[in-house]
Order: sequence, then C-alpha cells, then structure tokens
Amino acid sequence: MADALPNIILMNCDDLGYGDLGCYGSTLNRTPALDRLASEGVRLADFYMASPVCSPSRGAMMTGCYPPRIGFGEFEGRGVLFPGQGVGLNPDEITLATLLRRRGYATSHIGKWHCGDQVPFLPTRHGFDEYFGIPFSNDMGRSFHFERAGRPQPPPLPLLRGEEVVQEQPEQASLTERYVEEAVRFIRANRRRPFFLYFAHMHVHRPQIVSRRFLEQSRNGAYGGAVECIDWSVAVLMAELGRLGLDSNTLVIFTSDNGSKGLDGGSNAPLRGAKATTWEGGLRVPCIARWPGVIPAGGYCREIASAIDFLPTLAGIAGAETPRDRRLDGLDLLPILREPGARSPRREFFYYQRNKLAAVRLERWKLHLPTGELYDLQEDIAESTDVAAAHPDVVVRLRARAEACREDLGDDLTGVVGRNCRPIGRVADPKPLTQYNPDHPYMVALYDGTVG
Repeated sequence: MADALPNIILMNCDDLGYGDLGCYGSTLNRTPALDRLASEGVRLADFYMASPVCSPSRGAMMTGCYPPRIGFGEFEGRGVLFPGQGVGLNPDEITLATLLRRRGYATSHIGKWHCGDQVPFLPTRHGFDEYFGIPFSNDMGRSFHFERAGRPQPPPLPLLRGEEVVQEQPEQASLTERYVEEAVRFIRANRRRPFFLYFAHMHVHRPQIVSRRFLEQSRNGAYGGAVECIDWSVAVLMAELGRLGLDSNTLVIFTSDNGSKGLDGGSNAPLRGAKATTWEGGLRVPCIARWPGVIPAGGYCREIASAIDFLPTLAGIAGAETPRDRRLDGLDLLPILREPGARSPRREFFYYQRNKLAAVRLERWKLHLPTGELYDLQEDIAESTDVAAAHPDVVVRLRARAEACREDLGDDLTGVVGRNCRPIGRVADPKPLTQYNPDHPYMVALYDGTVG
C-alpha cells in the first residue's frame, strides 16, 4: 500500500495577504500558476492561521494545536522568536512531518522555519530528513535598517543545510531560485516513494529583495514582484510533477502564515485589519488545495477551516495515527475538500493574540471579546457593522464558548491559566548560529530595503 500513498507538498508564504492573488481578487499581481491551481482544485474562503504573526502560526500548523497549547503564545515576552533565543518548539511535540515519516514518507523542509534556531528545535529534530533554508525571518540579519535606526546589528543571517550554516548573509534576490532548485532535487530523488515537502517562502516579508526579472515586470513594485516570484515557483514545481508523472498522485496545498501588513502594495481586501491584529485580515489567508481525482476542480468552499487542521487531515490521508497521549485542536478536513457542499467539522475558531483570547467565531458569528462587538461574517466579511445589540442571545452563546476556551488554553486578558497547556522547549546557554566577523567575505555586507 505504501506505493499508493499520495505525495504532499505544503507551500507556506510569509505575510501574503488575502487579497494578493488573482484568484482571490487581486488586479495588481499576476498569479497565473496559482490561479490555475485554484481552478484545478478548491479555493477556501474562510481559512485561518492560528495566529496573526509567524512563529505561533507555524508552530501551530506543524503540531495541530492552538499556539498557547504548545507554549507558543509568547517567547520570553516577544511576539515571535529571535536569533539565539533559548526557547523553541519542544522536542517532545509531535509534528506532521514526524507522523508522515513514520509512514515511510521522505520529508524535507525548505525555507523559513521560525520555530527556534537552537539545535533541539531545528526541523531535523522535528521529523524532517532534510532542511535547507533560513531558520527565521529574512529581516533578522545585518542590514542598513539597523544602521540608520542606530540600533545594534543582529548576527549575520544564516543559511542552513541540515544543522550546519553553509552561508552567512546570502543574496536574497536569488534565494527563492535556490529554494526551487532544492525542491526539484528532492522531488526527483524521491519520485519512487511517497514524499512530504514543506516549502516555506521567504516572500513577501520585508525587505522585499526581488530578482530583476520579477521586479521589472511587476505592476505593484517590489511587493508585486515578490508575489510573482512565488507564482513562478509554483509553476516550476507543477511542471516538474507533470514531467515525472506524479501530478495525479500529489496533493498540493498553498497558503500564508498570516495576513499582509497592508503596506507597500500588500492587500487583505475585502477584509478589515492586517498582520498582528485579530480582525479577519490578520488571520484569514488564502488557501488552495489541488489533488486530481480526489478534490473536484473549480471548488469554492465557505466552510470554516484552519491550518491546525492540516495535521489530522494529512495524517489521515497518509494512514498515520495521530497522537493519543496529548490534546490536539485540529480536525479532519478531507470531507470538505473532496465533497462540494459538505459541512466542516470545525464550527468554531478562537483568535489568539499572543496569550490573549481576543475573539471567537461560531459558524457565521464573530465576537470581539474586549469590545463586545459582534459581526455576521456571512453578510459582513469586512466587519463593518456591529450587530451585538440586535443579537444578545448570540453574544451569550459566544461568551460561553470563550469561557470554555479560557479554561482549556488560558487567557492573559482575564488572568485565567489554561488547564491543558504544554511547555515551550528550552535550552541552557543558547547562542546565535553566527557571529559577525569583519574579515569574512560576505556576499552581502548589509541588506537594504524596508525591514518589517
């Protein structure tokens, strides 16, 4: 049966907004490969990451848990992980990659990890046979931004192969091309066995350092160039799957780690808010799934779904058993992917901002807890009209769901400590992966561009 297991490619972008793709309404960015992916699969309209910022959303996606469940709400008082921190994804957590590897999958992670840069936290310690990429955000290296702001320079940006730094301060304009080459190599090497490729793009996080081809053809500046570079990468991988005859037995999923910042050409339209907020624009992101013969082409799904659902969904597809010794928050989404009109097992979703429970959604309704504002997301996707006064019974129901969530996962807003949270991973004496050496022949001494 191992030969019948589908290959899985999960592509995750950095800060790509809900309105940044043609198939999600963009008229600025050219995304023909992604538009085709959507036309040949299903486009999810109500898909959420578990956090409006990157480290928590990525840890949640890998483990099938809300961030506070795995100690990923905060990182020693910071919203995301920084180079050299002594915390990260606990080695005791079981990731999607670990489950698939147990089923005989070859596993590779290419690109941004951002779940901890100390050795026990790296991808190779969390189920991936191979890793090639930058273990955190592309703005966390030496740059003119820090010099202009009079702030201390971080260590040089590390590019890792496995657990070894193979380059410091790599040229970012060519990095996506290197990632694609690595992905093609992995697919070719494992074409006769099931494989899982987690491809996490550098783009469109700032600084947007884009190769000349995409910059010159963009109608939306560097941001649009970054989006079109992502689209090019999708075209290459899909062409390779076709060339190798793997197209019909490969599930491809495309999404983003959180919403756009809404700057420099990024868009979350028609949603309200942006990255780092718990308005829809912070956590609701594009998600496309394509699997010929299983997922009907041209689908459009308005059911609630989340990245924390990937682990049980993909584990189920691969016949892998999910952990029974711990609580998970994910649900199996395969029915809504393969059956148009099917109802999602996910009826509710909780919006966390760090360790604060900021909002709860139950079916069509969303309640912002600090303000008491209620929105009907079925009729008002932009969260423009508060209808709490007209639906007091709905407010009561959602507050009850929030209270149950607080008891389970905790809430810094109300001071409730969750009963079922696990600790973040910790190491003693953490060190950055690199140290600045003025005599080192860096390819790029200082990155330029807008850092965010």
